[in-house]
Amino acid sequence: MKNSKNVVWYWVFLFPTLSLFAMFQGWPIVASWYYSTLDWSGLTSDAKFVGMQNFIKVAQDPYFWNAFKNSFKFMAGTVPFHLIFALILAVLLHRPGLKAANLFRTFIFLPVVTTTSIVGIIMVFIWGSDGAVNGALMNMGLLDQPINWLGDANWAMFTVVLISVWKNLGVNLVYWLAGLQSISQELYEAAEVDGATGIRKFTHITVPLLIPIGTIILLLNVVNSLKAFDLVKTMTNGGPFFATDVVSTYIYRYAFTSEMGLPQLGYASAAGLFFALTIILLAIFQSFVQKRIKGGSK
Repeated sequence: MKNSKNVVWYWVFLFPTLSLFAMFQGWPIVASWYYSTLDWSGLTSDAKFVGMQNFIKVAQDPYFWNAFKNSFKFMAGTVPFHLIFALILAVLLHRPGLKAANLFRTFIFLPVVTTTSIVGIIMVFIWGSDGAVNGALMNMGLLDQPINWLGDANWAMFTVVLISVWKNLGVNLVYWLAGLQSISQELYEAAEVDGATGIRKFTHITVPLLIPIGTIILLLNVVNSLKAFDLVKTMTNGGPFFATDVVSTYIYRYAFTSEMGLPQLGYASAAGLFFALTIILLAIFQSFVQKRIKGGSK
């Protein structure tokens, strides 16, 4: 009887969260499946059922595959830095007795709580041809002439990746710090008794015990980087000439703007679902690898 009452209370407390999820996550996903089968602008009631035709058009569009490739380039550029730099900083800031550690953590975390679109707009001025970055590099004698960081196709993706790494480094630092604080100090003390040095303690104690949380951090970073939108939109809008166009900006262009003529909400829904299936496959693969790693460590 007591257990039955507890179960009722569990559902009572879960109801608000489940309701919000259904309204803002579940329903849009279901609606996207329906919209993806329509030739529809989203502006009128004149919708025509086209079945899988939108998915076929997406698969045949070279600009979609360019955006698809750029999304993975963005992921490959940001995720390793998010993991490695954040781990190095976490290890340094986790050292006992480090002065002003909380101050350093605050400075690193500050960009995380800043609105991404605001960061993007400010960075356009800083990284512009006559911006502060070019001015500083030329004053130091490292450049003879300014670089068009956001207008040159060779530099635009690099610049956006760099800003994204700086912007999101703090949240990964928090993840790694949580992992480091979960490791018992007794293990390090026992290793010191056996004569282990700092490097050996890191490679034989810290790294193996951080692998479980590391795989979760990896998954979060992969998914978030593939969903990148606001920073790309505000800094380059996918340009120059689609050099930084990712799937999110591609979908936005077709769904909500008139750059391609009338909006094509059905086509954009198909593109979104097409890419979502890719992310789901990646998540399944990572889950499989994670289980293999856990199985191997037992």
